[in-house]
Amino acid sequence: MSIFHLAYNVRDLDQARAFYGDLLGCKEGRSTDSWVDYNFFGHQLSLHIGAPFAAAATGHVGDHLVPMPHLGVILPKPEWDVLAQRLQDAGVDFVLAPFTRFAGEPGEQSTMFFRDPSGNPIEIKGFADMSGVFAT
Repeated sequence: MSIFHLAYNVRDLDQARAFYGDLLGCKEGRSTDSWVDYNFFGHQLSLHIGAPFAAAATGHVGDHLVPMPHLGVILPKPEWDVLAQRLQDAGVDFVLAPFTRFAGEPGEQSTMFFRDPSGNPIEIKGFADMSGVFAT
């Protein structure tokens, strides 16, 4: 098993800590006054102070246009359900509210898109059967 590392910019580390740590429930790792690492669902995410990357709704997926580029993670469906409810309860402004796409097809998945406080787009997918992640 390999672990990915992704580093990108955020405008404010305190806002990032509240979002990634408190809301998403990611555990904080090392940090300095200009960056902070998180265990992002088993992967290393490094958030650095700076101008966030540009993103636009240019990705055609099913009947939707999704923000590109975006960070994402795939969770088992029960974990996805808990996180989706937590985000809804917190009043998160979704780009795409939680829903299921490709129902009854290979790759059936639940998904949601939202942005962090700096505008970085995030997708969280949920699979009832993780063997379907690469199904064709």
